[in-house]
Amino acid sequence: MFFPFFFAMARGPTDEELVRRFKEGDTQAYSELVLRYQDRIFTLCLRWMHDRQVAEEVAQDVFLAAYRALGRFRGDAKFSTWLFKVAVNHCKNRRLYRRRRRSDKHEPLEGVPRDDGPERQIASDGPGTDRGVHRSEAERLLQEALDEMDEGYRSIVVLRDIEGLPYEEIAEILDLPRGTVKSRLHRARAQIARALSRTLGRDDIFE
Repeated sequence: MFFPFFFAMARGPTDEELVRRFKEGDTQAYSELVLRYQDRIFTLCLRWMHDRQVAEEVAQDVFLAAYRALGRFRGDAKFSTWLFKVAVNHCKNRRLYRRRRRSDKHEPLEGVPRDDGPERQIASDGPGTDRGVHRSEAERLLQEALDEMDEGYRSIVVLRDIEGLPYEEIAEILDLPRGTVKSRLHRARAQIARALSRTLGRDDIFE
């Protein structure tokens, strides 16, 4: 009887327990949920926005929106599924907002960097520089391929290949059949592979 109790304590509270505590008035429980998911939500936002500052803003908006809505969360899905769905919707809305703003503005003056372009990669001196340059280039091309993708394909790649979510959870987040998720992922991966292979060899991509 002692050991199961000990291991339950070592694991810490489940998401469901923290949600229940929050609904009962324990605001610290939500802070624990934020600590548990902040890195993954930020990574998702960064892959969508490709701008660290904007990704931080979107991630903060996600947790603020989740805080306001958590009292109405019925638990029909896992908390993580619900939170990722909030994050995906915020990323889509922010990208749409940024596209609309860019279409209403003139191009930036020469020498003024655009905030949506890929960061410049500066090679460092020393051993392994060539491989580092190849990986930096692969990362840049990967992000460009993601940026050019349809929103539906990008969502699936980020959730599956970056966040590592199972197909069933992705299908629930995106409101798609599981088979559609798998077929779109296959096509999206093929598109990324073509984009990378135009510049890099197979060893540079997969090493």
